[in-house]
Amino acid sequence: MRWNIFLFSLIILQIHPGKSFAQWKDFTVSPKGDTINCTDKQDKRQGRWVNHFDELRGEPGYEEEGLYKNGRKEGTWRLYSLQGDLIGVEFYKWGNKDGVCQYFGINGTLLREESWRALNPDKAYDTLTVEDIDHLDKYKTVIVKNEGVAIKDGVWKFYDPQTGMVARTETYTLGKREMGKSTQPTANADAPKTATKPKEVLDFEKKIGKKKVKVKDGSTF
Repeated sequence: MRWNIFLFSLIILQIHPGKSFAQWKDFTVSPKGDTINCTDKQDKRQGRWVNHFDELRGEPGYEEEGLYKNGRKEGTWRLYSLQGDLIGVEFYKWGNKDGVCQYFGINGTLLREESWRALNPDKAYDTLTVEDIDHLDKYKTVIVKNEGVAIKDGVWKFYDPQTGMVARTETYTLGKREMGKSTQPTANADAPKTATKPKEVLDFEKKIGKKKVKVKDGSTF
């Protein structure tokens, strides 16, 4: 057993020459030799992470990969089914969703687009710039109480998986749904019969062997 641990340590040093793992409390080494799922001495997640979620109460399991910065999700995160299909692309700021997030069906068709506004969790109140509904093309500054979560803000689009056309929309302003701006499109006889795959899905399908991410436990305990 001691020899196995020693050999594994040598492999890590060869993969990462000159790098020290003393800064990490926990970490994981992928089959490619990448150091992922790092936790620092303050128990904060740092760098690239892969999270795995098993099926629960009828909800399908999935995996997600992206970056943590001081324990908070940051930047682009991609979601995959347990079969390795891309099912979502999310964007984060301060650990909260921010911007337009997209979700796909197993066949790669776009199912919905959600629009979010991240609030800085370090502030009790946050100052935001929003469109002034009483004056077109003008904006105003509002102060909102920070509940520590992202708020719905902008247009949410729901797509027909058969045609790829927008089936309905919902519009939100700082978490409040604008009922007059939501739409339920009527049937379009000229709508395409098959849905077009989004660019994110097409780019993903070009990658070779992009399936489930397998990792080795590299805990320092």
